[in-house]
Amino acid sequence: MKLVIVGGGSSYTPEIIEGIITRHHSLPINNIVLVDIEEGQEKLEIVGSLAKRMIKKANVPIELSWTLNRREALQGADFVSTQIRVGGLDARAKDERIPLSHGFIGQETNGAGGIFKAFRTIPVLMKLAEEIHEICPEAWLINFTNPAGIVTEALLNHSPHKKVIGVCNIPFNMRHSIAEIMDVKPEDVQIEFIGLNHFVFGRKVWINGVDRIDEVLEKLSSKEMDYAPANIVNLGWSETFIKSFRLLPNPYHQYYFQTKQVLEKDIAAFKENGTRAEVVQALEGTLFKTYENPDLADKPAELEKRGGAYYSDVACSLMDSLYNNRQNIITVNTLNNGTISDLPDDAVIEANCLINKDGPLPISIGSLPSSIKGYVSNMKAFEQQVIKASLSGDYHDAYLSFMMNPLIQDEQVAETMLNELLEAHKDHLPQFFK
Repeated sequence: MKLVIVGGGSSYTPEIIEGIITRHHSLPINNIVLVDIEEGQEKLEIVGSLAKRMIKKANVPIELSWTLNRREALQGADFVSTQIRVGGLDARAKDERIPLSHGFIGQETNGAGGIFKAFRTIPVLMKLAEEIHEICPEAWLINFTNPAGIVTEALLNHSPHKKVIGVCNIPFNMRHSIAEIMDVKPEDVQIEFIGLNHFVFGRKVWINGVDRIDEVLEKLSSKEMDYAPANIVNLGWSETFIKSFRLLPNPYHQYYFQTKQVLEKDIAAFKENGTRAEVVQALEGTLFKTYENPDLADKPAELEKRGGAYYSDVACSLMDSLYNNRQNIITVNTLNNGTISDLPDDAVIEANCLINKDGPLPISIGSLPSSIKGYVSNMKAFEQQVIKASLSGDYHDAYLSFMMNPLIQDEQVAETMLNELLEAHKDHLPQFFK
């Protein structure tokens, strides 16, 4: 069985290698190919060498190689995992710096920065999906590339390849953090997730089969609980917010419901340490120096400081469930198909799904709670506008996506930011500069 990791030079790769090694008894992948582009060749070789040492230490029969030839790598693939960043961390820094300079949140998956990450990413992954459909049509494409929900919907609705599933580490983080605060094992916690990627809520929290959402919300409103990933500083939630919505928010909700406070915090952090991208660049510099150590044969603990840490546990569990027809429940991004009655069938949602050999089957949710129905519907309309603009390269489609985004919605500044970001990312936006 063969796994191809596109974006193989990513600092996250050791985590997915660890996940494959750990599950080798049930997920017998014996061929892994890491793929990257020419600009990432040095990192690819560093990560590839570490991955080989990890496999050797674990004494598992896995052949690992790396290449810049993607079409060649895809031959015979059963799974293709994507973890790319078009333009690298330099592009992320622009996504953060330019909106902040105008007094708006600059973040890699939300607001103006998230929109431009989608603009750069969707055409690239559309090309990949076309290649998979041609070369290895039975392969599952497991997408971790952000903005994961938007990218997954673009691929499912507009590419010829339909075996696509999006994954995110946020539901995983939420489950583990609730387990910690409730003093139980993560495997004893199950959350009913409703909504969209990075805009998902928890309606119920089962612990050993008993819904204890009221206790969890009580702890959350008293600020006893922090379940934010490494890239988000949790500001806490007011008792009034929690008791009014009666839903478990995810860490990204603070961008939308605590916008002013988050912006103040981000501007202060920007003045002190630069953008988050620049902080990550420094962290990655340290990580890759660690990876180069010829005596290192394990995933280093420092990797957990990255915001996307632990995503591979979800990705590897998903591959294991698909291969073994587990029929277990994993939270993924997939087509709605009636799961949420308020959204179109072809909208991608983030929900608990039964995973079997044929893919994810979302567990019915019904109608959204009235408190969030408008928020989620508006967010989905915005996401679909981003996809439209990414594929059309039309300036007015792009402008509308800015105006529809809850973190922008400023007629004059929207156009100024749009123009600056288009110019800044010109090299990676051929659809806008035909």
